Amino acid sequence: MQSFSLIQPDDWHLHLRDGDALAAPVPASARQFARAIVMPNLKPPVTAVAEALAYRARILEAVPVGSSFEPLMTLYLTESTPVSEVARVAAEPSVHAFKLYPAGATTHSEAGVARIDRIFPVLEAMAYHRVPLLVHGEVVDSEVDIFDRETVFIDTQLAPLVLRFPGLPIVLEHITTEQAVAFVRSAPPNVAATITAHHLLYNRNAMLAGGIRPHYYCLPVLKREQHRRALVAAATSGDEKFFLGTDSAPHGISQKEKFCGCAGCFTAHAAIEFYASVFEAAGRLDKLEAFASLNGPKFYRLPVNSSRIRLVKSDWRIPGQYPFADEAVVPLMAGESLGWRFDGPEA
Repeated sequence: MQSFSLIQPDDWHLHLRDGDALAAPVPASARQFARAIVMPNLKPPVTAVAEALAYRARILEAVPVGSSFEPLMTLYLTESTPVSEVARVAAEPSVHAFKLYPAGATTHSEAGVARIDRIFPVLEAMAYHRVPLLVHGEVVDSEVDIFDRETVFIDTQLAPLVLRFPGLPIVLEHITTEQAVAFVRSAPPNVAATITAHHLLYNRNAMLAGGIRPHYYCLPVLKREQHRRALVAAATSGDEKFFLGTDSAPHGISQKEKFCGCAGCFTAHAAIEFYASVFEAAGRLDKLEAFASLNGPKFYRLPVNSSRIRLVKSDWRIPGQYPFADEAVVPLMAGESLGWRFDGPEA
């Protein structure tokens, strides 16, 4: 196959940053995706509808002229989130979910939730209004190995949460393990998951073998090959519980290549090409449209995009850097060749 088209995809998990740092990530996502669920972990975090709408306006200012890219906003869930904010989210068409960060689990998660039972009243209201809960699924416990944090979170916190709030739509973000795949598959229909391109492409050798490669460091971290294969099987299966979420998270070089570097991979520059490469290698290009363009809108109860895009079989080399605020960001596969190329909207 030398080219193919698909319904324009959406990104159901995206970090765009703020201020001057919006100038590079927003156009990168807007060129391929029609919509994106935007993460709220700024400093300070986006915790109220009014703040989300103000952030949305700043994002739209960075959208290139002629693009119809739509940011779908989220709120950062804290232990002091008022129950009344849930009704405001339900009534606001531009705000679509709350994000649960276990306190200290990842970048800018310090204001997150330390004890889930403290937010039960908010979760009950979310279940009533059918406002989705987006979950960073890792425990924060020094006694739990970092490679096991997702599985322990599922067993000790997420599984009981699903039982306690059966009507609550839940997305387990950026799953990384075969245990997460099995849990989502066996869970009720209100539970789904996003899968990133980097977790489909790489196992932990990419980050650690032959030297530490900080630009492959993300949270949750890359796992063993058996887990990567389980993710590929889930993504390419056609199962509507799994859909595209890049978790593209740009950090300047100075923040990645330092004594204690930040977690996050920048993938928005070639996101749909990365996914196409994975699906082609699995012999399942015919399943890419469901994963990238259909399953997410169905879960979020949004219309499928009417536009289409085209990909062509063509080798191209990914730049070593892209501009980012006052420095640069190193993208995933910097300096390497990729076999699929986004060819723009289908005429």
